[in-house]
Amino acid sequence: MSEQTAPNDGIFDLAVIGAGPTGMACAIEAQRAGFSVILIDKGCLCNSLFHYPSNMTFFTTPELLEIGDIPFPSPNQKPSRDEALEYYRKVAEHYRLDVRQYETVEKVAGSDGNFTVHTVDRFSRPITHPARKLVVATGYYDLPNYLDIPGEDLNKVSHYYHDPHPYFGLDVLVIGGKNSAAIAALDLWRHGARVTLVHRGPEMHRHVKYWILPDINNRIKNGEITAFFSSRVVRITEDDVTLATPEGERVLPNQFVFALTGYQPDFSFLESLGVRLDESNDRCPACDPATLESNVPGIYLAGVVIAGERTNEIFIENGRFHGKQIATDLLAKNVSAAAFD
Repeated sequence: MSEQTAPNDGIFDLAVIGAGPTGMACAIEAQRAGFSVILIDKGCLCNSLFHYPSNMTFFTTPELLEIGDIPFPSPNQKPSRDEALEYYRKVAEHYRLDVRQYETVEKVAGSDGNFTVHTVDRFSRPITHPARKLVVATGYYDLPNYLDIPGEDLNKVSHYYHDPHPYFGLDVLVIGGKNSAAIAALDLWRHGARVTLVHRGPEMHRHVKYWILPDINNRIKNGEITAFFSSRVVRITEDDVTLATPEGERVLPNQFVFALTGYQPDFSFLESLGVRLDESNDRCPACDPATLESNVPGIYLAGVVIAGERTNEIFIENGRFHGKQIATDLLAKNVSAAAFD
């Protein structure tokens, strides 16, 4: 199959891999600085946010989610997922961002000043995007932390939670002890599921938000949600789950499992680019904190990928400023056609 080249007059100054809020902020700041920019995402615009639970609300206020100096109008102190998606669509329209959705990056060739991003579309057709500089803003939500236990590959098991309705009247197991697990367990219980929660720690994690923690603890205390702490799942079958608990093995009837045990950046993709990971420091990639350029000249990092395995350090609230740092460095390096002639 012949390879297409993305329609563009020559070469983009910057290609941003990842079209979430941080990637959008990087594209906006580069455009405002006068550079030509393309955004590439294997899913839709703000793909990770789209796959959040349908009735999710953010833990933060609207103004802390703003990018590109565009106000986020919301009557709610904590905006919803749907409000955020609408806001980011409007921002993309306002800045006329060139977003190539549903293109998966297979490899990046070339070097500083002359990269080629090789992608495939939904029908496996190859496309190339030439660019002088790259930003990797791929987040971490696409790669779950797998349990590596028998039965994890059954279609009753999911590492993402969306909506409670399909689980009414069923035995549902939620694995995890942080915000995602607490929110899913509460939502499922409130919509008629019989919920069991399993967590390897002795109690719900201290990072559970202050208005959620008492709710989940009270549901557990009242016996409305069954919880097994200091426990783990050792096997999943079509009709039950087996837990290892302090009191010994327990086999529970089960129809669905939500393994909400966290996510991680795509480290293999970073390494394929030549980005060096610090194995002694939570796999944090090599990155200049002032410019956000990695150890590979011309490749910048933005958002949560900077923090390696410490995925609770960078969010939209602080990752949205990375675009200004990168745009400032692009200006300082005079990224333009003339600079590479």
